[in-house]
Amino acid sequence: MSTPVWITATPPATHGELHVGHLAGPYVAADVLARFLRAEGEPVRFTTGTADHASSVHVRALRAGRKPEEVAEGYRAAITSDWLRSGVEFDHIVRPRQDKGYRGRLTELFRQLYADGVIAARTRLTPYCEPCGRWLHGAHVTGTCPHCAAVGDGGMCHECARPNDGGDLLDPHCALCDSPALPRRCRRLYIPLEPYREALAEYWAATGLPPRLAALCESLVEDGLPDIAVSHPAEWGLPVPVDGFPEHRIDGCFEAAAMHLFGHGDRPLPERSVHFCGFGHAFCHAVLLPVLLFAQGLKLPQHFCVNEAYVIEDEALVWGSGQKAWALDLITEYGSDTLRRHVLQARPLGRRTAFHADRLAAARRELDESWNNWLSGLFAAVREECAGLVPAALPGGSGWEVLERRLLRGLEDLREAYSPDAFDPRRAVALLDEMVRATADFGHVNAHEADRPAAGRHLPVLAAQLAVARALAAWARPVMPEGADRLAAALKAEPGGPVSAAALVPPAPGTRLAPPSGPVFGF
Repeated sequence: MSTPVWITATPPATHGELHVGHLAGPYVAADVLARFLRAEGEPVRFTTGTADHASSVHVRALRAGRKPEEVAEGYRAAITSDWLRSGVEFDHIVRPRQDKGYRGRLTELFRQLYADGVIAARTRLTPYCEPCGRWLHGAHVTGTCPHCAAVGDGGMCHECARPNDGGDLLDPHCALCDSPALPRRCRRLYIPLEPYREALAEYWAATGLPPRLAALCESLVEDGLPDIAVSHPAEWGLPVPVDGFPEHRIDGCFEAAAMHLFGHGDRPLPERSVHFCGFGHAFCHAVLLPVLLFAQGLKLPQHFCVNEAYVIEDEALVWGSGQKAWALDLITEYGSDTLRRHVLQARPLGRRTAFHADRLAAARRELDESWNNWLSGLFAAVREECAGLVPAALPGGSGWEVLERRLLRGLEDLREAYSPDAFDPRRAVALLDEMVRATADFGHVNAHEADRPAAGRHLPVLAAQLAVARALAAWARPVMPEGADRLAAALKAEPGGPVSAAALVPPAPGTRLAPPSGPVFGF
């Protein structure tokens, strides 16, 4: 057995629930790739974690008057439940506060990097809030990014993805009391990246980065690779296991990068890995994670699937009384099939896009008016004309040969859209829709065969449509696993299976179909 393809997705911070923008980013898309590769028989390890020690968790707790561990645990449970209900199936989700051995492995890595000189102490100006009596880092401080002038937090700019040291933020303010932050000298621990200039440049050249990520990495090299703070004086997080920093906690970006290594476990590093992330989180995975590996004498071939932000422009959709945009609400109202196909169609590639509720409703209409309408008509015809049994006939009918060729050509494009090298789930959705529409048209054109004097001329038409339905149970499963499995059960077929031409055959003659009482896809 070859080393599994390692698929990772950015660990979300547990300071709130998932909304539709999170699902439109890395998670559903990564699940599509994992499902396709598994169906092909390739071993896959699909992992993520939850960033329970993020500074945003502490800020949320302080604002709510709660303990940060309560906030982290509550939202971690909500996030993992949303993944499950949306059909995103990880092999392992790292739970920093529960997984046995996590704290020991992470602190041992930190301690070893310090001993090897990879981590070093530096004294820099750091924002401080006098009214709160607190050093400000990460989500505790807001200001203007010194690189792109976007308003954001300390640490990583989610607009340009470049790191800032907190002290170089322009007009920094405390996120809790909004008081202007004062710069004070603070001794912290850093990873200087400049010693890894050549190794990173070689790694990035071999990886084939997406254009915007390549531009970020090249600009970092051109400007001089920065020192990245990996500790902060703070109250929340894993304690720094180094003498001289008793009140410091390990930085969240360092932990997010190291968390992936813990999630992979003690297995040999794979020959190939694919990381899904939003551009704003790309630095941790394209820069810091390789450095952690280099420092241990390891290299990890990575491919990056980077999305831009899928934003909720109308805050009332999240916080107000209007239609909700939380993942839980949308899954409850629309079902996983509708939500998954919508976020794949709307996945923001190369540009920021915004959520529009009417487009989600349009995705449901497409399933109802095209997919489910065709399938319900097909099941009704089999029930009325064949007593609910698969007819003993080979696929046929007027135009079947043409339709079959089109389906097989579409299958080649579909496999390409699912593949890691040309991954394009939006294209996959469009191809599947076209296959359904073409097959529904074929059924309508040939519906009059039942009215011709010669008996049985309509049976090959039914067999042909059943063959397409059986194929779609496999071909559509990476995108809409819930409906695909429901369709397979209706056809008495094994769920899943490769996205291949072998699936384009009807169920065995005489099989009694078991169509669901409601829609096959969505609800």
